[in-house]
Amino acid sequence: MKTKLKLRHALATPIAMGLALGLTWNLSAKDTGYVFVSSEKDDVVTVFDVKTLTKVMTIKTGERPRHMAFSRDGKHLYVAASEADAIEIIDIDKLKVIDALDVGEDPEAFDLSSDEKLMFITNEDDGELTIFDLSTREVVSAVEVGEEPEGVLASADGRTVYVTSEVANMVHVVDVEKREVIANVVVGNRPRRFALTPDGRFLWVTNELSGTVSIIDTSTNTISGEIAFTPRGFRPEDITPVGIAMTADGKTAYVGLGAANHVAVVDVVQRKATDYVLVGKRPWALTLTRDEATLFVVNGKSDDVSVVDTGSLKVKRSIPAGRVPYGVIIDD
Repeated sequence: MKTKLKLRHALATPIAMGLALGLTWNLSAKDTGYVFVSSEKDDVVTVFDVKTLTKVMTIKTGERPRHMAFSRDGKHLYVAASEADAIEIIDIDKLKVIDALDVGEDPEAFDLSSDEKLMFITNEDDGELTIFDLSTREVVSAVEVGEEPEGVLASADGRTVYVTSEVANMVHVVDVEKREVIANVVVGNRPRRFALTPDGRFLWVTNELSGTVSIIDTSTNTISGEIAFTPRGFRPEDITPVGIAMTADGKTAYVGLGAANHVAVVDVVQRKATDYVLVGKRPWALTLTRDEATLFVVNGKSDDVSVVDTGSLKVKRSIPAGRVPYGVIIDD
């Protein structure tokens, strides 16, 4: 039986008071130039400087920190501490955990509604999408989905949430108002993460065990296409895509190929891989800097982050990032 540390704080903390009052937050980030990397085995978030790539500090978190996202005002970083059964809140000025949200067992990934009133969390052990009200700090609904849900993405209009089920090999389409699944889309084996095209027309889904990306037409909730990957020298079973990032213009997508130790560069319009970048072992999550000149790639088995120049498609540097790094996010 695994021991779980649960962090719960009174509503009287500054951030909680702000949430309870329903304060309006600005869209601007703090632009600190920090890169945050969560480490599953060390129970920390490591902070780097985006320009110098030097380590700033480590922030102690609850057990098994994984997915991360910024608050709309850029003052706080939400972190899913899976084995602490909490979404923890890091103050970016203080660089420490100041609060935690009790969102149910084993939260793995989450997304925020566009107005940041709701948080949508996948609870892997329970097979549920939890809808959490940030103002009342209460779970308002738990929507049953397939086993081992992971990826979760809210549409820009806030009406729809997409959830992957690793066991059911499906993407579940959840109506937020009705709080129920309205469509189930069969994709590849073990779907993991999402990227939505800027116009919202197509949802890209990485399929870890199929070695593919499924493309869903969001107007019909049907499969519109599929992309396969063929990095040289790797067997099909070694190609295990998980992380995905898309440029703001929707022309290029980057896909971490897991055991194939490469990132695929994909032409979004043509729907095919045009190049492959050798990075560390088991590239997992990845993200672009705001100017999209640099791609940060988390390598779960080599315990580092590859920093890729997107112009030359060369790794500029690899930086140690704790044991089993999982997620990366940049405040630039």
